[in-house]
Amino acid sequence: MEINLIRENIEYEQLLGENSVDTVVKEEFVIPDTQPDVKEILVLDVKALINSKQIIENKVYLEGQIQYNVLYMTKNQERTDVENVVYSSKFSNTIDINGAMPEMLCDADCFVEHMECRIVNERKICIEGILRSKSEVYKNFVFQIVKDIDTVKDVQFLKNPTSIDKVIRNFTGELVGKANIKIPMEKPEIAKMIKFDVNIHKKEIKLYEGKIQINAYALINMIYKGKDSRELSCIEHEVMLNKELEFEDVNPYMENYTDFKVDGMEFDIKEDDLGEKRIIDVEFSIKTNTRAMHKEEVDMIEDVYSPTTKLEMDKKDYNLNVMQGQLLTETLVKGDIELDNTMAKPSKVIMCNASVCITDKKVMEDKVVVEGIMNVTVLYRSDDEEKYLSAVSEEIPFTCGADILGAKINMSSMCKVSLENINVDIEAGNIAIRAVVKVYVRVNYMVEKKFLVDVYPIEGEAPVKKASITIYVVQVADTLWKIAKKYNTTIHEIARVNQIEDPNVIKVSQKLIIPGRIII
Repeated sequence: MEINLIRENIEYEQLLGENSVDTVVKEEFVIPDTQPDVKEILVLDVKALINSKQIIENKVYLEGQIQYNVLYMTKNQERTDVENVVYSSKFSNTIDINGAMPEMLCDADCFVEHMECRIVNERKICIEGILRSKSEVYKNFVFQIVKDIDTVKDVQFLKNPTSIDKVIRNFTGELVGKANIKIPMEKPEIAKMIKFDVNIHKKEIKLYEGKIQINAYALINMIYKGKDSRELSCIEHEVMLNKELEFEDVNPYMENYTDFKVDGMEFDIKEDDLGEKRIIDVEFSIKTNTRAMHKEEVDMIEDVYSPTTKLEMDKKDYNLNVMQGQLLTETLVKGDIELDNTMAKPSKVIMCNASVCITDKKVMEDKVVVEGIMNVTVLYRSDDEEKYLSAVSEEIPFTCGADILGAKINMSSMCKVSLENINVDIEAGNIAIRAVVKVYVRVNYMVEKKFLVDVYPIEGEAPVKKASITIYVVQVADTLWKIAKKYNTTIHEIARVNQIEDPNVIKVSQKLIIPGRIII
């Protein structure tokens, strides 16, 4: 007997492993000749970006760039003033992930764990710290199963649906934002731009049939030095971003998560009609990476037999990755920075630098607990004319619980955090920090499943039915399938003879007539 098997490729992604590595940073920089000497370091603003990632055997090789913006108080002038200088350096490192191979998919990110700046002499500074890089490697699995058997009269097969979590792939896009910002007349005109940042928040991603709709807001934050003044002024401007990306594999039933990364920022200072530098043209680009996942129902053939031919089945075990659940939530992070008597008392907050990172994560019963740290540096104005600008830094720990039903201690999790917004106020002479942090959590576990990969007839004596009928008493755990296979008949035949309307419903102790070679 020839059996025509209909096969299907099962393809899915599975997290192979994740790991992190610390890069020690130590750089010395010289103050440009065009700028005054350094008296005191106020703020070190550090941005790190991974430019390239490459998987080699059992390792992920990363290359990136670090930008340092150093705000400092000047020396040897009639009165103290503030200046800034920008430097950059490159870094590279490798992250060990056992089993990683070049054809696999890799995600990578980096953040500043600790960084400080000290004065070597009035014309030289030294920047030291630790940069942490993290990488995740995903392996693509492909195997072939028997999905169906073309109609062969004597072959009986039992199907059972099972679900497989599939990560379709990463969908990348780019958002370009532009703004024309005018400095109001009550503020001084621009002499020099000190700090320029773009932060993405209020993100909303919607999946439709064949497309992804991305909506977000970009908060532009600028600090500049006024003309003929030592004062710093702050300007904030919000830009709405939206874009529709077309991908034929997408549908609205998929789970998804999108990463946003500022890829480039440019500004151009222009004069207004009065000849004053009060217009700023801003352009920036945001890279998006949407990871779409869905559960695919697969009708698995669990069992096959023939009443007239001896058949052999080949089954193989495969470890499948199952997503238990995911959640995007928010947590409020609060902290007060107390200023001692040696520090100038704040009268006005000029700017705040903040970043968040995860320090630990634990999967518990029906929950994932994420612990992290928010690093905050606040630059403020005081009424002390000699020390009119001061800065203070603080590490504020936070904990967030994400409720994911069915989560177990032995499951794995993937977590990401991002700063949604932050408010800084002066309260009773101290500095109060209030921030909203977005927390994304996904819980996965591994399950072993058997799949039918082949069916073929084998030599041997064909099954023989009994000549007469048999009365069978249904036992616990019996199904019509098991009974039909045992007596070399079919479910349809037993149901017909016993006038059973629903073949899935039989009762323990029920008596069934099992037909033999005699036609009933």
